[in-house]
Amino acid sequence: MKYVIDPLHSDIEFKIKHLMISSVRGRFTSFTAGMESEKEDFSDAKFWCEIDVASINTSITDRDSHLRSADFFDIEKFPAIRFNSTSVDVVDGEHLIKGDFEIKGVTKPIKLTGTYNGSDTDAYGQEKYGFDLVGKIKRSDWDLCFNMAGTNSTLLIGDEVKIDISVQMVKIDE
Repeated sequence: MKYVIDPLHSDIEFKIKHLMISSVRGRFTSFTAGMESEKEDFSDAKFWCEIDVASINTSITDRDSHLRSADFFDIEKFPAIRFNSTSVDVVDGEHLIKGDFEIKGVTKPIKLTGTYNGSDTDAYGQEKYGFDLVGKIKRSDWDLCFNMAGTNSTLLIGDEVKIDISVQMVKIDE
């Protein structure tokens, strides 16, 4: 069976330390994703996602512009972030998803931990399936290395990025 993301009921968010004393949150507002699976528990699922990096939003216009620049994502050369799953294991109802994550032309493996929240049919007769996924990456692994020193011998920006994804997938007719 095939599924596509319902972007109106899905979020791709992240959190990163600022001056190592607080967290800055952001999100991507434009993305596409799909899934194929034959099993009811989605243990055989294949996921893919493509994120439009220009859609980054941290609620600070100047910061968002800087994140789009060559110091960070360099959207002129690398307009998309991509994820393709390589395996899914279900352990005690939790989905452990491994996949290839591409940022700035660099592809590395990552792990996401997910929960399948169930399914329901919406008012338009669409079958929808809900998932929550979390993970973390080191931004330096993808050449996102811009930083500055804080006054207390800390860094302006942390290396660890926490990923928080909530999606509704819509079952499509084949």
